Amino acid sequence: MSLEQQISKGIMEAMKAKEPVRLQTLRNIKKYIIEAKTAGTEIVELPDADVVKIIAKLAKQGSDSAEIYRQQNRADLAEEELAQVAVMQEFLPRQLSPEELTEAVRAVIAEVGATSVKEMGKVMGVASKRLAGQADGKDISAKVRELLG
Repeated sequence: MSLEQQISKGIMEAMKAKEPVRLQTLRNIKKYIIEAKTAGTEIVELPDADVVKIIAKLAKQGSDSAEIYRQQNRADLAEEELAQVAVMQEFLPRQLSPEELTEAVRAVIAEVGATSVKEMGKVMGVASKRLAGQADGKDISAKVRELLG
């Protein structure tokens, strides 16, 4: 079952269980998937990797919004955002631990044959695709810079 199908199934289950936050979150994800599928001249099926990118982007936006709400002493809105992020994370791959991220980036550096920070772009090109949804782009970039520096 594709990730998109899992989300559609989740929408039906959330409606039956009367879970408004889950339902709203999954409908929002579905909306972005449909927009991505129909962005070109014809409707295309999205591979799961693209769906993961959409969900990861939405989860990051939600986390960032929650942080802003916290800074503005709006705990109610922050909790709402974090509840939606929690639903999104159910559909994302498990996040890498710092140690796993280090090992994954080392493997990419060895594969690419990079030896200096000047080759960071090549490493990031491979690492960001390979680790999509498993680690934040800023974390990957910082680790690449640290290991090449």
